[in-house]
Amino acid sequence: MHTAPLVSILVLNFNGKHFLKACFDSLLKCTYVNFEIILVDNNSTDGSVVFTEQHYRQVKILQTGKNGGYSRAYNLAMEQAEGKYAILLNNDVEVPPDWLEPLVNAAESDAQIGALQPKILSLIDEGYFEYAGASGGFIDRYGYPFLRGRVFFTIEKDEGQYDDETEVFWTSGAAMFVRLSVLKKTGNLDEDFVHHMEEIDLCWRLQMAGYRLKVIPSSVIYHYAGATIKPDSFMKMYWNHRNGIFMLLKNLERKNLLKVLSVRFFLDFINIFFAAFAKFNFKHAYAIIKAYFWIFTNLNLIFSSRKQVQARRLINDDQIMSKIYQNSIVFEYFIKGHKTFNRFSYSAQFDTDDILTEMT
Repeated sequence: MHTAPLVSILVLNFNGKHFLKACFDSLLKCTYVNFEIILVDNNSTDGSVVFTEQHYRQVKILQTGKNGGYSRAYNLAMEQAEGKYAILLNNDVEVPPDWLEPLVNAAESDAQIGALQPKILSLIDEGYFEYAGASGGFIDRYGYPFLRGRVFFTIEKDEGQYDDETEVFWTSGAAMFVRLSVLKKTGNLDEDFVHHMEEIDLCWRLQMAGYRLKVIPSSVIYHYAGATIKPDSFMKMYWNHRNGIFMLLKNLERKNLLKVLSVRFFLDFINIFFAAFAKFNFKHAYAIIKAYFWIFTNLNLIFSSRKQVQARRLINDDQIMSKIYQNSIVFEYFIKGHKTFNRFSYSAQFDTDDILTEMT
């Protein structure tokens, strides 16, 4: 590598002072030679900013003024970041010294790379993948995301089974390495998502613009996970269902909307019925109902966003669908009992070279 490009490490924080020492101490030991660290503080009240000012003068501080969610905070930070690349990093992350070099090398070797992620392991359960990132993300045709290393409630032990560097459909928002110039073509993170799946939405738009996304498992980080919103919380279930449907409405071409959404609606109806009457989990059922209520009461906002996304599209759905799992992971997981990624018959077709040749 010639001159090392500047990497802006953007650490999002809301009342996470208890995580900052471990996070910053590990980041400051990085062996990569050209990076800046920015604390992106979402109006914390626990002294996070004062703590950082007193103990980590090397860390720049961006105060967002209010807790307006993940997307708003990172959009502000990416506008101010000076790097060629930015890493959207959770505050409950710890990194080994050599984590950055593999990511930078991969991005510098291929200008079609839009985003990357490291392999993400758990800080809580030693030796296991971490729930929100694992070793790269995929999605099925009905908008349900899954990971190499985590499908729904099953988290695998890391035994090197996903150590191959491969293209993925989405990269984890817990540690998302982004080429900042791509945002001019895709637009920023969607602030109407507020929480959850906004990185998947951005990655979908990166696919539409012809960019590659990869997981680089030679870069490893450790994530506490669930520090802000617990995986089984009502709000997490609500945001995931709400934003999953929102994402489909924005990003699918018209010819695919009705057939995909009709199946998604059916699957969610079964989910509501099963949660309420088989498991007596009324919280789960209500989270899905509330998600649909938001969708139906915000159609103007959704279709305005859709219009903007479709106007930017360079790659059609036929090419996008070749990268999406064409079966239902709900059926695979709950009916067929396939609990891990390597049980799926899945071979995504990532043919970006051909696509970009056609575009030019």
